[in-house]
Amino acid sequence: MAISKELLSLLLLVFYLSSIASSSFSDPDSDSDLTNELVSLRSNSESGVIHLDDHGISKFLISSPTPRPYSILVFFDATQLHSKTELRLQELRREFGLVSATFLANNNGSDLNKIFFCEIEFSRSQSSFQRFGVNALPHVRLVTGSTSKLSDESGQMDQSDFARLAESMAEFVEQRTKLTVGPIQRPPFLSKAQISVIVALIVIATPFVIKRILKGETLLHDHRLWLSGAIFIYFFSVAGTMHNIIRKMPMFLQDRNDPNKLVFFYQGSGMQLGAEGFAVGFLYTVVGLLLAFVTNVLVRVRNLNVQRLVMLVALVVSSWAVKQVVYLDNWKTGYGIHAYWPSSWQ
Repeated sequence: MAISKELLSLLLLVFYLSSIASSSFSDPDSDSDLTNELVSLRSNSESGVIHLDDHGISKFLISSPTPRPYSILVFFDATQLHSKTELRLQELRREFGLVSATFLANNNGSDLNKIFFCEIEFSRSQSSFQRFGVNALPHVRLVTGSTSKLSDESGQMDQSDFARLAESMAEFVEQRTKLTVGPIQRPPFLSKAQISVIVALIVIATPFVIKRILKGETLLHDHRLWLSGAIFIYFFSVAGTMHNIIRKMPMFLQDRNDPNKLVFFYQGSGMQLGAEGFAVGFLYTVVGLLLAFVTNVLVRVRNLNVQRLVMLVALVVSSWAVKQVVYLDNWKTGYGIHAYWPSSWQ
């Protein structure tokens, strides 16, 4: 039987449409398949953070057409930069994991799969760093379902948002995605087993401690402990240690002109290194200890010649220490300190 051209054309059209439909329905990288794969990867992570590489970025972000049914919050990391403590990459990575774990604990249902927390490491994902245009760390980027270009920096987290660590990251996610992260759930400082051991040790040691307290044989009854503590607090105060802790000042810097040389004293009033504070604090402590020795110990010496000799040595050393402090202050700030003499002495 001959087949008409119209019937043949209709059969070819039906076959063509069915092939297109079957190919589209059999696509293994459909939205639901990608979401299910991300869910599977997330379940294998303790904190819910997915480790992605160049292949994962290409599969879940580049090859997947927009709009995607999910957003991805990416933490960019570099193992070789973990030694630079000023970047705080390891601390921020732990806080990022806390945000992910908190989101998983406080959400269920459809909202749970609307955002995934991922990280990529530089040594294994250099091309992804280039595609995102990341050239400085720390860096966190939100890629929403409508983001088509990875180089779009509109989803970048500001450096100021890292100030409050996990809390700031959670606020960033809630503001950008309208999802609820919830209060950050931090692990307890001590586990239940550790608390049980500490309580048992306290109970066992309590009778022995009470016995020593009644006899006056504890460290709190040792005057040498209080003397050492007073000296430490004095040095801690005059060395500017609190300033170094608050400002996180380094002990020394590397010389720009000679990388093999270290700079312990920075000339200029805008910054003070830790070594500077310790040096000046040591000089102050020397003067303070000599003054305490002269007023509390030397006065009990009966030999007058010994008193005079020690007093002379104390005056010379104290004068030298004060002179060094004045010299360092003048060298650093440029301000001079002039001695005052009574007019009758001139």
